[in-house]
Amino acid sequence: MKYLDEFRDGELARRLAREIQQTATRRWAIMEVCGGQTHSIVRNGLDQLLEDAVEMIHGPGCPVCVTPLELIDKALAIASQPGVIFCSFGDMLRVPGSTKDLFRIKAEGGDVRVVYSPLDALQIARQNPDRQVVFFGIGFETTAPANAMAVHQAKLQQVSNFSMLVSHVLVPPAIEAIMNSPSCRVQAFLAAGHVCSVMGYWQYYPLVERYRVPIVITGFEPLDLLEGIRRTVQLLEAGTPQVENAYERAVSFEGNQAAQKLLSEVFEVEDRNWRGIGEIPRSGWKLRDAYRDFDAEHRFSVSDIRTQESSFCRSGEVLQGNLKPNECAGFGHECTPRHPLGATMVSTEGACAAYYNYGRFVAVDSIR
Repeated sequence: MKYLDEFRDGELARRLAREIQQTATRRWAIMEVCGGQTHSIVRNGLDQLLEDAVEMIHGPGCPVCVTPLELIDKALAIASQPGVIFCSFGDMLRVPGSTKDLFRIKAEGGDVRVVYSPLDALQIARQNPDRQVVFFGIGFETTAPANAMAVHQAKLQQVSNFSMLVSHVLVPPAIEAIMNSPSCRVQAFLAAGHVCSVMGYWQYYPLVERYRVPIVITGFEPLDLLEGIRRTVQLLEAGTPQVENAYERAVSFEGNQAAQKLLSEVFEVEDRNWRGIGEIPRSGWKLRDAYRDFDAEHRFSVSDIRTQESSFCRSGEVLQGNLKPNECAGFGHECTPRHPLGATMVSTEGACAAYYNYGRFVAVDSIR
């Protein structure tokens, strides 16, 4: 526990918090992009600790949450087909589609399996040459290299019964979309350290120059986040928009260049629909034509599936930082982790799940 405890030191956390409060001459609005950061902030009470100096706005950094409804329905359609083994990380199984989820497909007899890596799914394909094996490849830049490697290996080893349903989204275009929104209140960003460990942080400089907002790369432990917020507040107070790396133990300027090379070989950039937000230009990846045979949408002809989002669930506003989860009328009533209306309540990184699971924002009479 040594290397966790040193980033959870209570006395050092209080000192950092005091410095942030003493530095801030006004209340600044800072968005953490990553859902993992959101959960750490809420679980450890950092937002309450700093509420006089900083408003933490929870961004669209949960890959499960922003996976569009129509792609969930495509996954359900594929998983329902006979002869298919549908593989996914566990957090996707409870994400609601239009009428059901992957757990329901499994209960109805579909072969839906939880795996811990796309390479596990590739191994299942090798072991079952008479079955079609599909992996649900979602995530930001963090999980993309492993998914790219699985497809690359499938082609190299001629595993023709393996394919991937791809839903990869990219952080910089999301930041740009948030800043272009007329309702944007964000004055600075905490960037996700695990994304930057892959991609580096060179791509944030044009955003800082264009929108004049500080971006500080940070990690996920309480002291990581407090140090990131401290640096961000200093930049805001000085009126100095720039990029800073507060996660040097894991992130370099250029990132993992071998991973970037593989990503460039397997994927190409496309416009991507984000659940609750809409289409963001050049914000996602799809398989290149050279890997089209491993594209599950193409293989199973589900590209024409279209859906309509729920008008009652306000997760889109939560994902854009325009609404706190407990401000939604359904929160804690019609929408709970046991009976979620939207992906922000399902996912272990969703802002609504964080608010509910850590209890501070749920009235006793709202828990049913």
